[in-house]
Amino acid sequence: MSDVQPPVFEINRIYTKDLSFESPKSPAIFKQENKFSVDVTLDAKSTLLEGDFYEVILSVTVTAKDDANKEVAYVAETKQAAIFTLKNFQDEQKKQILATVCANILFPYARETISNIINRGGFPQLYLAPVNFDALYAQQNAQASAGQTTH
Repeated sequence: MSDVQPPVFEINRIYTKDLSFESPKSPAIFKQENKFSVDVTLDAKSTLLEGDFYEVILSVTVTAKDDANKEVAYVAETKQAAIFTLKNFQDEQKKQILATVCANILFPYARETISNIINRGGFPQLYLAPVNFDALYAQQNAQASAGQTTH
């Protein structure tokens, strides 16, 4: 008999940690026909809470600027978070799961929150395209490796 325990992955809780919306040019911005350029930034961070419990926070910030005068129309930001249990995984596996699997779980919640808050701010609903967190993780690892070899 082997003492090797099977890996355990659990979602313990999903929650919104932070949420903000700013529309600095309202109500004047609603008086004209506007076309916006939208910039989206994503960031995922994980923290060991205790034992096998990790908090993962996916931050999504959407900034829309008026194409005509480049003024900020709105900024919407959410920090969607969750507590996960990761037990009996190797360290590299944990890092990848936290950065990819957990971020993939959180993204639909963040996307819905962003879409709703922008709509409640009086602007057309914004649909964020799906994100390939596996590709982002691979890219970050490649950049980190390239950075280490140049020093």
